[in-house]
Amino acid sequence: MSASIHSLIPAQAGSPQAVSLVGVTRRFSNRTVLDAVSLDLAPGEFVALIGKSGSGKSTLLRAIAGLDDDVDGDGVISVPDDRSVLFQDSRLLPWKTVLQNVTFGFRAADADKRGCRALADVGLAGREGDWPNALSGGEQQRVALARSLVRSPHLLLADEPFGALDALTRLKMHELLFQLIRRQRPTVLLVTHDVDEAIKLADRILLMENGRIVVDRAIALPHPRARDRRFDDLRNELLAALGVFDTV
Repeated sequence: MSASIHSLIPAQAGSPQAVSLVGVTRRFSNRTVLDAVSLDLAPGEFVALIGKSGSGKSTLLRAIAGLDDDVDGDGVISVPDDRSVLFQDSRLLPWKTVLQNVTFGFRAADADKRGCRALADVGLAGREGDWPNALSGGEQQRVALARSLVRSPHLLLADEPFGALDALTRLKMHELLFQLIRRQRPTVLLVTHDVDEAIKLADRILLMENGRIVVDRAIALPHPRARDRRFDDLRNELLAALGVFDTV
């Protein structure tokens, strides 16, 4: 029975977990993409989710976001009401200005003030009246990041948000995201194919395979994280778990 609209319930105030999944299953025809996944994320925890293409990463994120109405009815997903989603595509509305994109759907009395502050936080102060087509790809993704954080969500779900960016812009976005999240302290679930990105940013890394979480690894390295022996040992451990042979 399809019943994700019933299984997606608000996390209780004061709960020790910001996100809780119990037995979440998703099938496409005869293929099981999520196989009875159970998972807890603590408040303020930054969790990276890695895995091969087709392992179920984005499907799991969409289920947590409430964007999938076909999760099997026996699964339970408990999440905060105030959550935001950041996609790889900035998904800006071309007929709205930068500020209007950031505040779209935001009903707070001080929405414009908070939108301007969010744009300043991502380095786009003074660009409030620009149109999206006047921005570079990296700038558009900064606007999307400002939009996702302007409401100070308790949960940020990010689906490969830097995958389309060039290497230098991606590094800058890593630092920006880390600084903003350290200030606001939402719970974060980041889906990524980039093992280095996961290690650099996350408190904990999950690895999915065939619809199941097969590795759950806490990251004890201090920030900022440089490429040292501990970083490389963890990198090689995760690459080995992914079936990748690495020479580092």
